[in-house]
Amino acid sequence: MADIAREAGVSPMTVSRAFKSDAYVNDETRKAILLAADRLGYVMDSMASGLSSRKTGFVAVTIPSINNANFADTVRGLTEGLLENGLQVLLGYTNYHLEEEERLVRQLLTRRPEAIVVTGGKHTDKCRAMLENAGIPVIETWDIPADPIDSVVGFSNADISAMIVRHLVATGRTKIAFLGGDTSRDTRGFDRRRGFVRAMEELELDATRLAEAGPPPISMREGAEALTRLMLKWPDTEAVMCVSDLAAFGALTECQRRGIDVPGKLAIAGFGAYEISDICVPPITSIDPHCYQIGVLSAHRIIGLLTDDPDRKTASQTVLEPDLLIRASTFSEVQS
Repeated sequence: MADIAREAGVSPMTVSRAFKSDAYVNDETRKAILLAADRLGYVMDSMASGLSSRKTGFVAVTIPSINNANFADTVRGLTEGLLENGLQVLLGYTNYHLEEEERLVRQLLTRRPEAIVVTGGKHTDKCRAMLENAGIPVIETWDIPADPIDSVVGFSNADISAMIVRHLVATGRTKIAFLGGDTSRDTRGFDRRRGFVRAMEELELDATRLAEAGPPPISMREGAEALTRLMLKWPDTEAVMCVSDLAAFGALTECQRRGIDVPGKLAIAGFGAYEISDICVPPITSIDPHCYQIGVLSAHRIIGLLTDDPDRKTASQTVLEPDLLIRASTFSEVQS
């Protein structure tokens, strides 16, 4: 600041005031100071300013995977929703490990974020205790936890499975399998499998066709390999619900390699409304969880809590209604 003051011909205190939007500095002086700062390549130390304002200007976020388009869309919606209030996102990824989430949350909280957004509603006991005592808004997303910590923006992963099961049964199929990953790590994937089992049992159908596909996130290759194992064990399977569109695309390509007609012989459904599920042949029936909207609604909730703006505040629990996108991978002559 002393360098800028010399460059602009003002005092360091005037430079300090010029960088504060709520402090008075006449327009001509402020412009001269900002031009001097630009010439010198000055970047204000937000940590130092945060010591006096007690505001750091960022929101911490944890997601399970950084290469998952669904979570990327949520972060994009959150980032764009926070931008107008000058808040930035500090991102960490857990790789689907609750213990890693605990470590990240501990580290992020030492940075004094103004709010924290976490993916899912299941946490270690220590992580939950830290979030409960953080003293900042906490948003749990992509889930509807039974015992929320603070605010929730999400949907029931179990209920979406029931949507798919009902659709597949409506097409005349009853021998239906679930293809998923390591349910000890992917808690939302576990809820989808739990929802599948529950829906099948409610319809008095066999719910034991459960094919593992490896640790999350499930790749297309792992989806293909799991489909091979599934069909060897249950060759009369009529439909497969996959934990994600990537797994479903892998299963679809394996069917094409093996000459299995989709959807005539085997119907395939996924989750996530990925672009690939819409442009492949045949397009894959999927669930659109409104990933971007999860981020936007989380941002609105945070801003409402931080600014005490009644027009910005939303309900502490926002439940989204995912859409079932029925496509050609589940159409067949089975339908009447």
